Amino acid sequence: MGENGFKLGIGLALGSFLFLGTVVSEGDERPQFTDYCEMLEQEVQGRKHGFLAGNVTYYVGGYHASWKVMEDETIGLTHPFHHDLRSRGVGLLESELKGGENTGTGNDYRGWEFYKDTRVLYGSVIVDGERFENPKPTRMRWRPDRMVCEYEVGGVKIWEEKFIGKNDAAASIIKASKPVVIEFSGRSFWSRDSVTSTAEMKVDVEKNALVISEGGTVKSLPDPGGAERIGRGVYDGMTTVLSASRTLSEVTMKEDERGVWEYRFRVACDGEGTTVSWAMHDEEKVALKLGREILENDGDWLVGKTKEMNRLLNEEVPWFRCPDEKFVEIYYYLWAIYLMYEIEVGKGWEMERHTQSAVNNFLGMHRYDAAFQIKVGAWTADKAKHAYGNVLTWKHLTEGERWRELPDGLRMLADNKGTTWHSGAYGAEMAEHVLGAWQIYEHTGDVGFLKECYEGHFRKLFEKKVAGFAMNEFEVGEVLEKMARLTGNEGDVEKWEKMVRRDAEHVRMMFDQRWEMNDVPDYFEAPDNGMIMTNGFWAMRSPYFPKEYAKAMVEAWALDGEKGFMGEFFPLAMSKHAMREFKTPVDHSFGYTPDTAYFTLDGMFQQGLGKVASELTLNHLANYNYHEEWEIPVAPEAYRRDLSLFGDQYSNFNAGKILLYLEGLAGLEISIPEKELRVKPAMPEEWEWMEVRLPILGEWTKVRYGKDGVKVTGCPLEVVK
Repeated sequence: MGENGFKLGIGLALGSFLFLGTVVSEGDERPQFTDYCEMLEQEVQGRKHGFLAGNVTYYVGGYHASWKVMEDETIGLTHPFHHDLRSRGVGLLESELKGGENTGTGNDYRGWEFYKDTRVLYGSVIVDGERFENPKPTRMRWRPDRMVCEYEVGGVKIWEEKFIGKNDAAASIIKASKPVVIEFSGRSFWSRDSVTSTAEMKVDVEKNALVISEGGTVKSLPDPGGAERIGRGVYDGMTTVLSASRTLSEVTMKEDERGVWEYRFRVACDGEGTTVSWAMHDEEKVALKLGREILENDGDWLVGKTKEMNRLLNEEVPWFRCPDEKFVEIYYYLWAIYLMYEIEVGKGWEMERHTQSAVNNFLGMHRYDAAFQIKVGAWTADKAKHAYGNVLTWKHLTEGERWRELPDGLRMLADNKGTTWHSGAYGAEMAEHVLGAWQIYEHTGDVGFLKECYEGHFRKLFEKKVAGFAMNEFEVGEVLEKMARLTGNEGDVEKWEKMVRRDAEHVRMMFDQRWEMNDVPDYFEAPDNGMIMTNGFWAMRSPYFPKEYAKAMVEAWALDGEKGFMGEFFPLAMSKHAMREFKTPVDHSFGYTPDTAYFTLDGMFQQGLGKVASELTLNHLANYNYHEEWEIPVAPEAYRRDLSLFGDQYSNFNAGKILLYLEGLAGLEISIPEKELRVKPAMPEEWEWMEVRLPILGEWTKVRYGKDGVKVTGCPLEVVK
């Protein structure tokens, strides 16, 4: 969509939509079952690597370095890996820092993509005595539940389905159109940061398995600004088990000069199928059990995986439909990624289930990303399972006083953490977590959850100072007061009142002082170095932001293609005015980013600028999250300025877009304590209709949007404008 044509389409009409509907109580409006795994199936060969997720097991098929094909997927299991957040990267070294900034054991500033150095089961096909080394798929289809690969090798058709079972073992079910032999090769764990290997290997004939005792040392950077040190690797002491449903034959094992074990074995394969498995655990006997279980239950467990992913997408998330199917596909693709990244470790600082950000980046939840991922969880049906932990997982750092405290009393938590480590990279976005926790409470009425958030976490973290995120401190101060009252901590109210001054004159002054800063007209909180990013728009998310400023800023900067944020699509991460001066490789790599788009568009919706916000949202989603040439949804970490894809390929950094659907376009707001469903829709003008169904108090409510208004049915709450 060209920028000039886009401007003509929406002009400067910045009005909001009115609620013009009726409310009808007609019982449960549960949607009919949809096979979302089938809906979301994508052809990805040569486009993206494969990606599957269990709980603490992940699978990357092939290797693409920031969307560039470095290695094609092949028959077998190329890169399954265990990642229970015992390490941030490849090392398990202890921090040498003192006090609360000690990063624990397992922080590592290198090796966080260690999966790409694994080599597990690479298959080659032998047809009538002729060998075909690691054939690449003719087709590779990704789905949330499995990967389906097809090969044509020496006149033989081979089909393969890869998945992660309910016991966190990985398997590949392989069938051939005529009998062949498949030879698999691999090695014990060795990464580019490895120094020594102490791995041992054996064949368990009775269990028909290869057993690898992983071990060794790696180079690691456990402390920010610290020296490189050598210590235990992430897999040290773990056991890898490789097995198959048919007898392993012609097994060879060889230890090289590094102490790394290289192995090969053969299995027969035909139309009846052969399954190979991978399992990993701290205990050998458990790893053997996991590997056998998935072989014995491969077909049933694959069906079960599909059923569970479909259950999640049918029953746990709000149902969405509109006239343009690509926006429906984007919506469910983003939900699928959010749910696939969920992890539940149950050890150390990882006691709660929560989502994560990126397999091709640091696994784990990020403090900044959680600002919107927490709010996404609030829209799930089972919030105790899919939402609470997104907030409460951070409580462990607060309880252990693992923070950086500044002279003014501000306590900042690390960007990322695991079972025994945190990243040592600090920031102040935790204030936004308060608002996310409050939204979960609004969607549940669960005071017990609120008490857990407040008494051991927020109350302590903000004991000396509340630092806002994008001017949210006034709202955060209000919420902390409400939390104190609801949780029986009435004595804290006066503290929050004094800590965050909120009289109308002061609040207005805080916004007025930042308007047109540094002589930048019609912009909020412009920096003095000229690097004008979208951050000024983020402050529009505050209910206190002056609406006249919001309208002026959108008119002057959002729609402007000369100095503003309208690039090939909306929004550029950096204004065109700033792009002329700031041109480093990093600046070019992050030309368009998903988080900045969410925060920017969310602010417009919050200011009642529904018409322009909805059109810009469609413009962004259609260009950022849908690949027109491939005709599939995508979730990249970023686009370069030249529109080439950059970074992670399945990035939950895009989760905020889900909120643009539900809270932006649909204008939905729920308060169980107040027994209200509030609807302030901003349906795009180009759509004739839109429909959302969402679970509220165990029942499904239907909200139907049309040109003649909104009709709500099956709602157990009072519906208000």
